[in-house]
Amino acid sequence: MINSIMERTRLLVDVAMGRKPADLVIRNGRWVSVQSGEIIPNTDVAIVGERIAYVGPDASHTLGERTRLIDAAGRYLTPGLLDGHMHIESGMLTVTEFTRAVIPHGTTAMFVDPHEIANVFGLQGVKLMVDEAAAQPIHVWVQAPSCVPSAPGLETPGASIGPQEVAEAMTWPGIIGLGEVMNFPGVFLGDEKMHAEMAAARAAGKVIGGHYASPDLGLPFHGYIAGGPEDDHEGTRMEDAIARVRQGMKAMLRFGSAWHDVAEGVRAITEMKLDPRRFILCTDDSHSETLVNEGHVNRAVRQAIAHGIPPITAIQMATLNTAEHFGLSREIGMIAPGRFADILLVSDLAEFHPELVIARGKVVAENGKLLIELPAFPYPDWATHSVHLGQQLTAKDFRLPALPGGRQIANVIGVIENQAPTRRFRMEVEPQDGEIRVDLQRDLAKIALVERHKATGGVQVGLVHGFGFNTACAIASTVAHDSHHMVVVGTDEAHMALAANKLAELGGGQIVVKEGEVIGQVALPIAGLMSNQRAEVVAQQAASVLEGFRACGCTLNNPNMQLSLLALVVIPELRISDLGLVDVTRFEFIPVLEKG
Repeated sequence: MINSIMERTRLLVDVAMGRKPADLVIRNGRWVSVQSGEIIPNTDVAIVGERIAYVGPDASHTLGERTRLIDAAGRYLTPGLLDGHMHIESGMLTVTEFTRAVIPHGTTAMFVDPHEIANVFGLQGVKLMVDEAAAQPIHVWVQAPSCVPSAPGLETPGASIGPQEVAEAMTWPGIIGLGEVMNFPGVFLGDEKMHAEMAAARAAGKVIGGHYASPDLGLPFHGYIAGGPEDDHEGTRMEDAIARVRQGMKAMLRFGSAWHDVAEGVRAITEMKLDPRRFILCTDDSHSETLVNEGHVNRAVRQAIAHGIPPITAIQMATLNTAEHFGLSREIGMIAPGRFADILLVSDLAEFHPELVIARGKVVAENGKLLIELPAFPYPDWATHSVHLGQQLTAKDFRLPALPGGRQIANVIGVIENQAPTRRFRMEVEPQDGEIRVDLQRDLAKIALVERHKATGGVQVGLVHGFGFNTACAIASTVAHDSHHMVVVGTDEAHMALAANKLAELGGGQIVVKEGEVIGQVALPIAGLMSNQRAEVVAQQAASVLEGFRACGCTLNNPNMQLSLLALVVIPELRISDLGLVDVTRFEFIPVLEKG
């Protein structure tokens, strides 16, 4: 390795000195120097192989007969964008197809936590993602999932990962750290498994990702940080961002398809004047339709700028800050000699639509179009057969028997638009023929969690408020964070059974049934989470699901993303798992129905 590094640096020096020609030279750009906080006009960049050799006012000394010239014509030269925290599976795409979708938007590096596929297939699912990540033309680093299951004892995943598996993963090339530590009570209560996993990451010199999803900034928050997590993306308030930064964490502000936390988070910078170098932009979860129609990390940059962050600062938050956090600023995150030549040409920083994307020294996209071929990645058979219901479901499986007696109080999951947390509602319900039924007038629908890993045939039924359904319908999804059983919501038990059975036949994905007919679906045969079709195809299919939600009366922004989190038993206040209804503020099961 020493010899290869020495050969590389000697070549970079030779090009910088003009002794050897560059492969590619960009001329007359406005250099967005995130490392110094300047925008420097009339700048040239000389590239040899995958890396930058020279950045300065005149690179004519690096030109050779075969040097390719690009005239920036006064456009801005920015580093390629980095997504500091994300889940590939949330795009419903494979690593390859996600990469295909985001390169034209200027993303040149991603830090991915594949805990979704890990909950289905365990460590072999993670290795599958690592292998595919290594084949990409941009940088894709993987974090070893820390919480599989996310909350032991409160859910049953398809597989589990513990300290031994984490320690093994830390030795793999391409593993950059430990994925978000979602079991935050386990950390501040001293759980041996969680601390052993964090210790394995720390011993390997890796970054420990955080996930503190509680509004409580008292002793549990301080105990969590003392345990070792180094960043956090779950804050939704200005005070959350402030507290994290003051305690030494990096505040990750997410702007994905459904989680819009940038506007609140940046107030810590714009109003409280905190140092922006402690803030990182990320997406967390981006739907394929969002990627195709709106963008990726560049959306988050635009959002930060729109809420008062200076353009160069917003770009730092999506480049250098991220690179430094993961210990990679020698490699990526800035336009400077020795770094990978990941460079964007942009005419308007506030709008941030890259016109030319260079990754690893190659022009890979121009004006929104990918210019390179991506290698196909074959998925094994075991990865495409993961939905096992154990029985043909019927309307009876979705009944909610009433308690004996009269007046009853239901614990209801309340959806909050554009946020991951839910509310716990207590609503009086009236039994009908010995069961509790939906109430469209009060926006009260049914939710069910159907076990799909072990073919147990188990179905847990609860109630949900906030979807706004106004007709006989049901929506089913095998994207159900984090254990990824099958979650079904609906206003009619027969429709819920039909949706669940049809989705099992598809091999996983999402499906909408209205008045007895399938009106929208996206097939996700890989782990029930991903499709290997192109992003635009998946986006079109996923759009049919969103249209199906609207046809059922739902007006929420990205309701399928919100549906997918209703089984995530690590985010307050109320969730449903395959074991029952979970009060996440206390991490305990509660009944759906109580005596009034």
